[in-house]
Amino acid sequence: MNGLIMMIIAIIVLVGAYVIYGRYLANLWGIDENAKTPAYELEDGVDYVPADTNVVFGHQFASIAGAGPINGPIQAAVFGWLPVLLWILIGGVFFGAVQDFASMYASVKNKGRTIGYIIELYIGRFGKKLFMIFTWLFSILVIAAFADVVCQTFNGFAADGLETVKANGQVATTSCLFIAAAVALGVFLRRSKLNKWINTAIAIVILVVCIALGLAFPIYIGAGSWHIIVFLYIAVASIAPVWILLQPRDYLNSYLLVAMIVAAVLGVLVANPTMELAAFNGFTVNGQTLFPYLFVTIACGAVSGFHSLVSSGTASKQIKNEKNMLPVAFGAMLMESMLAVIALIAVGAVAKGGVIPDATQPIIFATGVAGFLVKLGIPEEISMTLITLSVSAFALTSLDSVARIGRLAFEEFFVDADTDEESMGPVAKVCTNKYFSTIITLAVAFALAKVGYKDIWPLFGSANQLLSALALIACAVFFKKTNRQGWMLWIPMIMMLIVTLSMLAITIYTKFTGVIAMTTNNMGGDILQLAFAVALFILGIIVSISGLKALAAKVNAAKA
Repeated sequence: MNGLIMMIIAIIVLVGAYVIYGRYLANLWGIDENAKTPAYELEDGVDYVPADTNVVFGHQFASIAGAGPINGPIQAAVFGWLPVLLWILIGGVFFGAVQDFASMYASVKNKGRTIGYIIELYIGRFGKKLFMIFTWLFSILVIAAFADVVCQTFNGFAADGLETVKANGQVATTSCLFIAAAVALGVFLRRSKLNKWINTAIAIVILVVCIALGLAFPIYIGAGSWHIIVFLYIAVASIAPVWILLQPRDYLNSYLLVAMIVAAVLGVLVANPTMELAAFNGFTVNGQTLFPYLFVTIACGAVSGFHSLVSSGTASKQIKNEKNMLPVAFGAMLMESMLAVIALIAVGAVAKGGVIPDATQPIIFATGVAGFLVKLGIPEEISMTLITLSVSAFALTSLDSVARIGRLAFEEFFVDADTDEESMGPVAKVCTNKYFSTIITLAVAFALAKVGYKDIWPLFGSANQLLSALALIACAVFFKKTNRQGWMLWIPMIMMLIVTLSMLAITIYTKFTGVIAMTTNNMGGDILQLAFAVALFILGIIVSISGLKALAAKVNAAKA
């Protein structure tokens, strides 16, 4: 198998899935193009802000992609390229895209409310409380893992602490310029009300200027300092109105990310790389079994619970028309699966004799894709900088969203659908304060980030896929209680429960035995991960039981 054939197969499957299966689901569930969406009904200029399809798509895609579809497939490639490719395509279409679309659909039909509120409404208040705790803990894991990825791509110094890394310095400068440009663009877009094509042209010009300046003026700062800077940035991003930073930043980055994917596809077409990996290396590799490790490791490239939080937490509040849900939710997930396939081709191209290089996943990805871009005539140094920039942009845009989602989850735990905010007690008032909730969320994430994303990733993957199962349960109950067809959610829901609970059980056993035997190299980090794993396992079990009981109960269905 070579990269070109793999790419063609992926494009045919994913485009066909959108045209056939995506449209089938939209017709089956029902799309009302004349309905007033929550973005207009509850417009507040902070979270509920109507936006054009391309802007919301940019936010959705840039937020959900993160480092997952790059890191996951490359790590999972130890099992061989065939099982990875099959799970990306099958999981991406029938698990991930369905979950993302269902989550956004359920949210838009319920005033743009999050999956947590949907659980409260259709399953029960106790289930919602536990789900919000789960979401908060999960958000902390995402922030910790992705913040570390960003800081490593910004790190201006090599391992010896003396030699500078030019590509990382250029990426750091460009990313900082992106943030400043996004604020200016957000103000401009809100006041100008220009045609979307003019806005697109302006965004592309800004993007090119930022990249050019970044290439010319690299910043050299160490990873430790970047940890502090990045956390200060996401603290601001989590409380700022979406139109001034979240929307325009994701809008800008989406052009960079889509351009990178298109360039990589063209590069593969020209380079036609050979997959230097075996098709299948067996069911057990390096002490890890295909089940459940493969499904948990690939994560976002096939299905991700985090997507349900973005679909129902931020993107659903920006949808102008219900018909936009299909391209924004279903389409963005398929685009992410395409990115995962590119990552798989990249690691296959740089492998030697079936052995994956001993380097970080972002570096492996950047090296492989840069090699493709060189075939298009782009100099290797510029190619490496642009791809590294894209990787950091994926992770940083996810941080924008997940920091907001994490602090909202913390706040929502103390507020129910019928809560009178004026009569809340002093503790509830403090905990629902956006500044307090942001500080406590990021403080825990900062401590966990010091563990490093490599150690956090398996736990993140387990929590991520379990969150997917819980979101699918919530959506299935919503569809049943509103007399809609939800049978396509059942197999993904059951499989994700089995996979993730198995993986969490393995993680708990491994960390517990290591801590008890005193054989761990990072006692504090492993104890913290053990505590997270136990909490997530228990919460997942309880919420799942509550949801499955609601799903099995007889109800008098009524349309929402």
